[in-house]
Amino acid sequence: MSTTEVPVIDISAFFKGDHDAVVAQVRDACEGVGFFTIIGHGVEQEIIESLRTNAREFFARPAAEKNNVHHADPSLPRGYRAIGDEGLAYGSGEETPPDLKEVFHMGPPDFPDDAYYSCDAAAGHFIENVYPQNPSEFRAAATTYYKRLAVLSQTIEEIFALALDLPPNFFREFTDRQIGALRIIRYPPTETAPLPGQWRAGAHTDYGTFTVLLSENRPGGLQVHTREGNWIDVSTPADAFVINIGDLMMRWTNDRFVSNPHRVATPPADAGDVADRLSVVFFHHPNYDAEITCISTCTDTANPPKYEPVFSGPYRVSKYTSTRIETADG
Repeated sequence: MSTTEVPVIDISAFFKGDHDAVVAQVRDACEGVGFFTIIGHGVEQEIIESLRTNAREFFARPAAEKNNVHHADPSLPRGYRAIGDEGLAYGSGEETPPDLKEVFHMGPPDFPDDAYYSCDAAAGHFIENVYPQNPSEFRAAATTYYKRLAVLSQTIEEIFALALDLPPNFFREFTDRQIGALRIIRYPPTETAPLPGQWRAGAHTDYGTFTVLLSENRPGGLQVHTREGNWIDVSTPADAFVINIGDLMMRWTNDRFVSNPHRVATPPADAGDVADRLSVVFFHHPNYDAEITCISTCTDTANPPKYEPVFSGPYRVSKYTSTRIETADG
């Protein structure tokens, strides 16, 4: 079990029915550092490039135009968030200066018009998305990417289930109406030195089952805090995805799979425009009414459950609320 490096795992064999080697490598990563990078994932290049192109065009629009891309209730996690609106370290109880990033946030792109999706319990999760008018292809690119990542996530669920000695479809009943979020993040070059304790994204853990990150190998990138207490850089090869365990999966597995703190570093002062970094993050999250209770294969008499059961939706809402930095307009 490696706890000091993030492995690169080719999962292409899994799609061909050759499961054992992939499952063993993923199990080792999840029980060690809690991060791994996948290649051979099958996500089409044109889907990736379309999203990147449209995202860069959107972030290049004037600030006043971007600031109009928000929900009627600005506190809801939909649409654009400017630099200074968020501090992820707050979710871990640490007060820091605001994160140095701007964000476009969306949830499920379409959902049925029935009581499950419109009742009070669903209100914070199934919300109409808000898209920019320019570029005109942004909505289609983001929606296609979201749906494709949701399909890839089903494969990752199956790998995790097998790694935990469960039937491959174990998680499906908890995620068939998942409330995953897609965040498209631009980390601009830093024109002045950051404030003490300020990061592009402060140290935090993710809230759901797992996260699927598409990023770029540029200065000022992702770092993970290992169990040994060290911060290590996470390489993000072109068109590979970095996967990391979230809090709910760690609770589900009784700490067998680890949700490690991570952050996005600030680039060196002389990095210039090469430090302009785009990250696309898909946060896989179970159905809002899924009860997260210790999985049977992760507990025994010598290792009782460490956590009380929680429901997926309320858990995420509490975390979102804690990271939002209040401004004069709410």
